Amino acid sequence: MASMTQTLPAAGQGVMENEPADMALLLSRAFELGDSLKNSAFAAEYVYWKDQVHQDAEVQVLTKQFAKAKEKFAECERFGRFHPDYNAALDEVYAIESRLDQVECVRQYKAAESSLDYLLNDISRTLAHAVSQSIKVPDNDPNPKASGCGNGGSCSCGSGGCG
Repeated sequence: MASMTQTLPAAGQGVMENEPADMALLLSRAFELGDSLKNSAFAAEYVYWKDQVHQDAEVQVLTKQFAKAKEKFAECERFGRFHPDYNAALDEVYAIESRLDQVECVRQYKAAESSLDYLLNDISRTLAHAVSQSIKVPDNDPNPKASGCGNGGSCSCGSGGCG
């Protein structure tokens, strides 16, 4: 950054064009937001369950088994579905993953991680949409429900893929 005050184009009503943005103030507020998140119940629960997972002996054993099973599957996967052990290796990965998911601290950890992820995504979306409704916000949801290009919705991008 050349200076702590940069000129940004107007982003909304009531903002004069080429009004300088106080980068020091923006960064200060970002650090305040980060501290608020760090001190939130969401973060505390996430850290607690993460520690529980790392201290659980059963989880450590299953994690090592899971890593070995994934390694074996990766070897089979190099040759594709026609490798004689492909299905057995894949089934073993799923079985160990299922056993891990049955451990209480792992379930709680994943739930806390998901809650924190949702909160962070919500904050990111709020910040981005404060600038413009068309800004794309990254999301960890494997099944996005948004519309537009690439999502089966309608748009006016002219790519011919949307209607």
